[in-house]
Amino acid sequence: MSSTYAAPRQLALLPDPIDARFVEFHHANPAVYEALVSLARQWKAAGHDRCSMDMLVHLVRWQYGTRTTSDDGFKINDHFVSRYARLIAANEPALAEMFTTRALRNGEFT
Repeated sequence: MSSTYAAPRQLALLPDPIDARFVEFHHANPAVYEALVSLARQWKAAGHDRCSMDMLVHLVRWQYGTRTTSDDGFKINDHFVSRYARLIAANEPALAEMFTTRALRNGEFT
C-alpha cells in the first residue's frame, strides 16, 4: 500500500480542490455573486418561496458569460452551483430558505 493512500474516512479531512477553485473564481468574478443574488431577489419578489440555483447560474451564464474569467476554461463551472447556493444562503438571510442543498461529497452539510 502506498504511503499516499488516504482511507475513505480520511478523505473528508483533505482540502476540497473544488472549494479552492470556487474561492478563486468567486474572488476573480464578484459580479457573478451579485447577479445571482439579484436574480434570486427578483424571483422571491415574484412570489416564489423556492429557487433552483442551477436555473440562476444558467441565466447568469447567458447574461454575463463573456465577462467572467477562469483558468480551467469554464465560464462558471457546474461544480460551483452548490457552493453559490450555500454562500448566498449564508450571507443573505432573506434568501437563506430559498435553496435546498444536499451533502457535499466529503459528507459535510453546510
